[in-house]
Amino acid sequence: MRATEDIRVRLTERLRLLRTGATAPLLGMALATVSLASLLLAACTESAVVAVQPDDVEPPSTPAIEQAPEADDAQQEQAMEFTQDSAVSDVVSDPAFGDWGRLLLPADDGYWSGDTLGNLGFTWYSCVSPDSTVEVANYLRGRAQAGEQVFFDLYTEEEKAADPAKADTGLVFFRGEPGGRFAVCNAGGGFSYVAAMHDGFPHALELSKRGYNAFALVYRPGAQTACEDLARAVAFVFEHADDLGVDTSCYSLWGGSAGARMAAWVGSYGTAAFGGGDLPQAGCVVMQYTGLSEYRPTDPPTYACVGTSDGIASWQGMERRLDAMAAVGIPTEFHAYEGLGHGFGLGRGTVAEGWLDDAVAFWERQMEE
Repeated sequence: MRATEDIRVRLTERLRLLRTGATAPLLGMALATVSLASLLLAACTESAVVAVQPDDVEPPSTPAIEQAPEADDAQQEQAMEFTQDSAVSDVVSDPAFGDWGRLLLPADDGYWSGDTLGNLGFTWYSCVSPDSTVEVANYLRGRAQAGEQVFFDLYTEEEKAADPAKADTGLVFFRGEPGGRFAVCNAGGGFSYVAAMHDGFPHALELSKRGYNAFALVYRPGAQTACEDLARAVAFVFEHADDLGVDTSCYSLWGGSAGARMAAWVGSYGTAAFGGGDLPQAGCVVMQYTGLSEYRPTDPPTYACVGTSDGIASWQGMERRLDAMAAVGIPTEFHAYEGLGHGFGLGRGTVAEGWLDDAVAFWERQMEE
């Protein structure tokens, strides 16, 4: 330690001489001394190492490398995407979602199964796509982390206090182009639960990719209350259209199974019939796999699709309904997909893949009318 101190003193003196105009020989001696000091210091134990600095140089602050791991870890954690192996509990509790993350999956856990995004299952549904599930989760978290408002309450705190079931409702917004038309997507679940992660969110995301502003509705169980929530959702979008950046003309209502009935009923009877105020009728209704048979001559143009092996919704019944609607002058389009069962969603990897593009084209034709 004493030898190291002597070297430090000699080196400091030579550096002082260099600053005051040392000769070339002295410079060579100083450099040699620096080299020797470096070797000696390297050989010392960690406790014996003494930093050598010119007198007029401020000692460095805490090295950035000592702080970098924490910052890097935080950035990596934020950038880390969900995968099929991500635990459902981690997804719904992710801080980016806040309190509404619990509504990503049905409030009643008796209707869904699985502990990761890759093995989710929903009662009465087939063809659940893990890829779609992961894509939706990453999209929503990314938008929320970017500072966008993704979730919108339908009811005030006073309304939710009066009816606690209203606390489990809301609109999840998948933004399209500013000023684009909007759609509301309604998942099914037998009016017992809302299978939005399979039957609503993926549809809304695909519509947003095509430039449309899509809202996926999380509603209360029960046919009447579900339609009231849908009417409230449409009214909300109309009321806040400017802030949301949407065009309310020729909006569309989408739904699968029970959600298709909601879209058809609100499309047929209007929002006022369900407490949503007197608003323009939907420009188009898009329905998947439901056995609804009723209609009215004033119903909006309707697109429908279903699988021929659906044991819940008869494809023949759906076809008869659309034929009857067409007979009274309502624009319709119908598709039955061979061998598919109930609740195929986007139909990725099945004979129904691409049906959503057909439905969008149908909607766009109504815009031209």
